[in-house]
Amino acid sequence: MSDIVGRLRNRLRADQPVDADVLLARLDALRRFLDAVDGHLPDDRLGPARTLVERAGTRLELSRDHTLVALAGATGSGKSSLFNAVARLDLSPVGVRRPTTGVAHACVWGPLEGATKLLDWIGVLPRHRFIRESPLDADDESALHGLILLDLPDFDSVQQAHRLEADRLLALVDLVIWVVDPQKYADRVVHDSYLREFHRHRDVTLVVLNQADRLSPAELPKVLADLRRLLDADGLAGVPLLTTSALDPDAVLELRATLEQTVAERQAALRKLAGDLDGVVTDLADVFAAPPPGARLDDATHRELVRALARSAGVPTVAAAVRSAYRHRAAGATGWPLVRSWRRLRPDPLRRLHLPGGGERDADQAAGAESLVAATSVPVPAPAARSAVGLAVREVAERAADGLPAPWPTAARSAARLREADLPDALDGAVARTDLGLDRRPLWWRLVGGLQWLLTLAAVAGVAWLLLGYLLRVLGLPELDNPQVGVVPMPTVLLLGGLLAGLLLALLVKPLISAAAGRAARRAEQRLTAAVDEVAEAYVVTPIREVLASYAAARESLERAGQPR
Repeated sequence: MSDIVGRLRNRLRADQPVDADVLLARLDALRRFLDAVDGHLPDDRLGPARTLVERAGTRLELSRDHTLVALAGATGSGKSSLFNAVARLDLSPVGVRRPTTGVAHACVWGPLEGATKLLDWIGVLPRHRFIRESPLDADDESALHGLILLDLPDFDSVQQAHRLEADRLLALVDLVIWVVDPQKYADRVVHDSYLREFHRHRDVTLVVLNQADRLSPAELPKVLADLRRLLDADGLAGVPLLTTSALDPDAVLELRATLEQTVAERQAALRKLAGDLDGVVTDLADVFAAPPPGARLDDATHRELVRALARSAGVPTVAAAVRSAYRHRAAGATGWPLVRSWRRLRPDPLRRLHLPGGGERDADQAAGAESLVAATSVPVPAPAARSAVGLAVREVAERAADGLPAPWPTAARSAARLREADLPDALDGAVARTDLGLDRRPLWWRLVGGLQWLLTLAAVAGVAWLLLGYLLRVLGLPELDNPQVGVVPMPTVLLLGGLLAGLLLALLVKPLISAAAGRAARRAEQRLTAAVDEVAEAYVVTPIREVLASYAAARESLERAGQPR
């Protein structure tokens, strides 16, 4: 951006014609710039750019065949007399000591119809418009066809309305002729408040030392040299400096020749708008001094944000609940069938948190019913966790906008915190929607559970066999011939073997359940973290990236708007 500003400041444009298509392309780039920075930069920084886009579009649309030239000067400079002398008619009232021009007067060379809309736009009343063309002098004035010469109110008038009107018109005209007189040519108001402010428009600026007839031949060169020195100090080096006198028709011939050349070139309006555009770009360059940052955010900072949000969302709590739920369900599926009903009386850890896989919504989902994500019962994050989220969000924004000029870091922080109030609900919804991986029972649960049932049935068969033998003995009936396993009867083997084998199987499976529960907890934590990452991306990272993208797009558009002609 600094190289663009350097070219804008250093190039001399007086000898370079302005291409209308290039100017339109630069203005279009400025429009794209305004779209990119909308909502990110304060209105006071964008006001001049918006005004220029609107004014330039209107000016070029109304007429490119007319040149608006304004005579601007202080009270007593002879501005109105010079206006009449150039027009060769008495059109504007003349005063010496008191300002007599309260409103702008316009003289149009050529048909008035083509200039009407332009005069309406700049606000010159119809009764103050004059046509400088007649069959008697058409040949003498034809070289100025297309010229609209304005006599502005005095910019040092004691009436504020006059000064405001002069300032308004100075921003709209294509070329300004500053009229000074030998007595007040060094007035600080003229130089500090006006001439110095037009240093970007020196190719559409002309300075006239009027009333030169009041100076002697020896005094005139000295005054011109001193005035040139002041103009150079104002940044107007190379600006044409002419001498005129409203009392001598020949003394305005050089000024008329200059106007004829300006009208013939049809460049004044383009150069004025180009100068305005240069000024806008230069004034905004400090806001885009740094190159645009990369689209990828700092990984370490991003991970810290996700960790902070995960803690705030209760991911560690949910992961612990998954571990406990896995153990609870695995023990219920692989434990002794006789005590499984007792285990079902204990609450499921996931069901207490209203989390998926807790069993409350599974039946409806299996039946095809539409399920709405309800709020979970994950404990509210502690103040320290909420504070960590705020710090992490701020850190992401600051790292992302690191090195950018003001106010972009502030814009990034504001974007990152724009939806901060919605984060708790978004995180809770993300946790509620995450599949924790406990909906399906592992196959080995069923195998162990089936084996437990076989062992239990063996023990029950042994008990029934023993009870049947006891009953036969009580009734005095012939007893059963029980097979022996060594010295132990088969019913006893079935009973004790089933019970001991079931207990041993439960003890052997317990380490497997613990290991599988740890894997399930880690898997659930990974899925929950991924869900939290999506929330972080949508609610924090994406708004920051939008700000960075706006910065990059705005900087590129501003560079295009500032490209040399």
